[in-house]
Amino acid sequence: MPRPDGSALLARLYRPLSSHADEPLALLIYFHGGGWCVGDVASYDVLCRELANLARCAVLSVDYRLAPEHPFPAAIRDARLAFEWAVENASLLAIDPARIALGGDSAGGNLSIVTALALRDEPARPSCLALVYPSTEIVSTRPSRERYAEGFFLDRGTLQWFFERYLPDGNTEDWRVSPMRAERLAGLPPTLLVGAEFDPLVDDCVAFAERMKAEGCTVDYVEMPGVIHGFLTLG
Repeated sequence: MPRPDGSALLARLYRPLSSHADEPLALLIYFHGGGWCVGDVASYDVLCRELANLARCAVLSVDYRLAPEHPFPAAIRDARLAFEWAVENASLLAIDPARIALGGDSAGGNLSIVTALALRDEPARPSCLALVYPSTEIVSTRPSRERYAEGFFLDRGTLQWFFERYLPDGNTEDWRVSPMRAERLAGLPPTLLVGAEFDPLVDDCVAFAERMKAEGCTVDYVEMPGVIHGFLTLG
């Protein structure tokens, strides 16, 4: 996918084994987790294969730019580019442009929300969101941030390390990094939001889902018991 500066955004396309080559499928554009700083399409290969086969949809796993070499807003620019490119190249990908979802875990969930907000009033916009323990705001005083700050994989120090590298200028109030700070969430597409019981971000996820519902969005919140942030790829 060509960027405006001439560089290329890379991605990996998956199709279910049971599909035919010319069968137009729904597409999930997937953004991996890793605090906007680590992770790539290779480390999410098994997950994306499983998603494609189990959901029987195509999956486009996006190798977006990472901090600190490419801090905010490089990743969100790549996320939007991936969606717009997929819409324009639907026939090439053999996908249905009316059924393109955005999804991801942790930082990837954040990119999905932010991209959906940015595209909310555009003619082409995502049909739904699939979010797993997304980061919805950088600064939070909700109880789970303190309750699970140490000893539950994603600790306070690691969170701060990611935030400082993604946001070297420190603007934590920008809705493009903290979508909970957006003026409105109304108009977001139908959303599945999965939280983890022992995650410092779990209360933020609950609050985001509740605000979506309060603003008239369709959202299903599912909290997985007994697991930590990152469980999706730890098995």
